[in-house]
Amino acid sequence: MSYPTPAGLPVVDAMTPPVLVISGPLTRDEVSGPCDALRALLDGGGGGAGGLVVCDVAGLGPPGLAAVNLLARLQLTARRAGGRIRLRDPSAALCALLDLVGLRFEMEGQPEQREPPLGVQEAVEPGDPAV
Repeated sequence: MSYPTPAGLPVVDAMTPPVLVISGPLTRDEVSGPCDALRALLDGGGGGAGGLVVCDVAGLGPPGLAAVNLLARLQLTARRAGGRIRLRDPSAALCALLDLVGLRFEMEGQPEQREPPLGVQEAVEPGDPAV
């Protein structure tokens, strides 16, 4: 059997995840709006590949505990909906603050942590006992 070649381009699902833009400055009470928007993206089938939503935090401003609270609640909302979030363009200060409080987020453009390439030797201090 043979089938005729369809005209035009094939229909392909988009692989680009939706983006939720978070701008600041934030207060403690500004949590429900972004969480509702994230839930709508995940429930409405807008959560791209694997229920992923990218949170653009470039316009967040100076990070503080309100930002940490919001990001933690966004991650909890995504997990409850069966999805996940990835941060786009976090500042170094925000990354340090999230690390300080013990929150781990997937970052866009961040290389995966792997073993060092073969042939790379670690420096040994003189006087270190041999293992």
